[in-house]
Amino acid sequence: MLGSLAEGDTHLHGFLEGADCLSSIACFQKMGIGIERDGSNVTIHGKGLHGLTKPSEILDAGNSGTTTRLMSGILAGQDFSSTITGDDSLRTRPMKRVITPLSEMGASIKSHDGCLPMTVTGGHLHGIDYISPVASAQVKSCVLFAGLYADGKTSVTEPAISRNHTELMLRGFGASVKTDEEKHYVEVEPEPVLHGQDITVPGDISSAAYFLVAGLICEDADILVKNVNINPTRAGILKVIEDMGGNISYIDRRTVSGEEVADINVRTSALHGTTVEGDIIPTLIDELPVIAVMAAYADGTTVIRDAAELRVKESDRIATVTENLRAMGCDMAPTDDGYIINGGRPLHGASIRTYKDHRIAMSFAVAALNADGETTLDDPSCVNISYPGFFSVFPD
Repeated sequence: MLGSLAEGDTHLHGFLEGADCLSSIACFQKMGIGIERDGSNVTIHGKGLHGLTKPSEILDAGNSGTTTRLMSGILAGQDFSSTITGDDSLRTRPMKRVITPLSEMGASIKSHDGCLPMTVTGGHLHGIDYISPVASAQVKSCVLFAGLYADGKTSVTEPAISRNHTELMLRGFGASVKTDEEKHYVEVEPEPVLHGQDITVPGDISSAAYFLVAGLICEDADILVKNVNINPTRAGILKVIEDMGGNISYIDRRTVSGEEVADINVRTSALHGTTVEGDIIPTLIDELPVIAVMAAYADGTTVIRDAAELRVKESDRIATVTENLRAMGCDMAPTDDGYIINGGRPLHGASIRTYKDHRIAMSFAVAALNADGETTLDDPSCVNISYPGFFSVFPD
């Protein structure tokens, strides 16, 4: 997205060829941006902050909430109208969380009762100081992107720190960004001149998490996952692993394209229960399904709370994780905002309903590794949303 708004070419190395990322490319190509893809290498021919053109057709974000919410901020700054839609799952996910601040800034947005499809008519935006009711990097990024087109500075204050990849990337492209981590505050100045960059994308910890958990729960395991982004606003699962007694170590810590990166080694561990709550939740929200799997194999009770956001992901991940772990023999109970998992009981194979949710499919592939008997997934292809090569590298 930032490469499209920059002057000159941006070269990405390590691009993830998942469905969500490809949806982003397709949307910006429809707005006149030349994008060339050669496997994991991508070149974006940026046209500057005001270089997008009105799409001749509806922008289809597929299954990607990130594409939808971040792109909405950019569309709010354009002098044309555009419509975004998505697949059946995405059309049920809440968009009022971005409609509200963008409307305050002066955009005109029509939606289907706060969901997709959504038509954004932009231009003439005002800078605002937005106090977000949720700690969401998607909401924050949306508002910051819109702030690039505003008539004054725009700020976002959150109830807790959310992922800061957008702030780091904005700075890297040349925008003026100020942050105050203690106050969970970030602001951006309008009308920057962004410049194309050469970016190496580090490995996604959300994808690495499945192999980390597999290495912890399986017998005689020793797994090294290389080139993992360990940005502390994103890597809460690493603290949970440490809190549960996991045998984990970090090798060759380094900085890649502004992000902290390391190789991570995990080994078979005697895990114990813990409590996961509070400000750490936004740093591991996508990893909570596989953390629940890890908790099922740990001795004692694990409590996960303050995670009501799980209800509005690709599936209701409180309900789907509960249904499937219980099917495998886990003693657990859902709560309004998480789970209570009494771990340590042997799990058995089961028929897993993924609800077309990629993180559910991958989490229960991990659960199956150490379960007694055969486990089947009803729709393993849904992993293509975020990790199309998952089963080709997953342990047999």
